[in-house]
Amino acid sequence: MILGAVLAGGLSSRFGSDKALAEFQGHSLIALAVDTLSGWCEKVVVVGRETAPAQTLPDWPRPGMGPLGGLAAALHAAVDEGYDTVLTCGVDAVILPEDLPALLGAAPACLAQQPVIGLWPSAAAATLEALLHSAEPHSMRRFAEKVGARWVDIPEQVANVNTPGDLDALRRGLAPGAAAGGQPER
Repeated sequence: MILGAVLAGGLSSRFGSDKALAEFQGHSLIALAVDTLSGWCEKVVVVGRETAPAQTLPDWPRPGMGPLGGLAAALHAAVDEGYDTVLTCGVDAVILPEDLPALLGAAPACLAQQPVIGLWPSAAAATLEALLHSAEPHSMRRFAEKVGARWVDIPEQVANVNTPGDLDALRRGLAPGAAAGGQPER
């Protein structure tokens, strides 16, 4: 069983407003992320927000931990609810490949371009908890290395909306980040 988790606890500082509520093709980015994960997962949660179009969870152990705080909350929920794995994406990953679970394969695995998009075993909760309580770098890349995740390269780049220019470029059908050189948040 797979628990889907939309990591949505960021501050949207580069976007200038709550990017989760920005619209693409008539839907908010958060609704698109929840809908996309719902196609692959038995249940979807949104982490790091109080209101969303799915059940919400606070970041663990506290807000401000970045994507790892969201992933930690999702992994703890997966353990508590009996899910084997957690499929994650950021609220700003707009169009995911239709065959994402097949591309990722068995957990642990993540996209090399955006490691926040990944499939994680719920048993990795203890490893992540230890990382968050350590002085080591708190990054998705570091966590992926610690759990031996496979880095999956895919031919297309997943759109990562960090600025209004990124969203405008996506609306015009340009490559992600083409408007302002946007790079994925880590």
